[in-house]
Amino acid sequence: MEQRQSSFTFEEILTCSRGEMFGPGNPQLPLPPMLMLDRITEVSEDGGEHGKGHIRAEYDINPERWFFDCHFAGDPVMPGCLGLDALWQMTGFYLGWLGLEGKGRAISVGDIRFAGQITPETKMVEFGVDFKRVMKGRLILGIGDGWVKADGETVFTAKDLRVGLFKDQ
Repeated sequence: MEQRQSSFTFEEILTCSRGEMFGPGNPQLPLPPMLMLDRITEVSEDGGEHGKGHIRAEYDINPERWFFDCHFAGDPVMPGCLGLDALWQMTGFYLGWLGLEGKGRAISVGDIRFAGQITPETKMVEFGVDFKRVMKGRLILGIGDGWVKADGETVFTAKDLRVGLFKDQ
């Protein structure tokens, strides 16, 4: 059995953003500045809270990040939707890493709970998705629970993240 790569540098992640990692028409990450990951530190087909796979990533924060100047003038904070997008990005990447085909699209999320914020003083954000189910039939769908930590403290959780892969007809 071939061992898949289990971590990725920023340069390697950019190959996914350019559509080079999983091939044309298959999952790809957005390009910066919408790319919300600097490193994928761990990806595995097993483990995680539900024992059905997980992915972990990191994002370095500095006061110059583009969103601080345009979200709440005078009260800079990273928009929660960008953290949610990072979790969706990771879910789509995971499906491509599994070798599944189609263009990734975020479908939905269940319950989201905010418990903190990411500010220009934050140094690093960690993201995690623990998969509950991956459907690999006619419908390709990843379902998982995610979390976001700012300097080690959980700032929000998202239940039932759903990303599907769709092939052009």
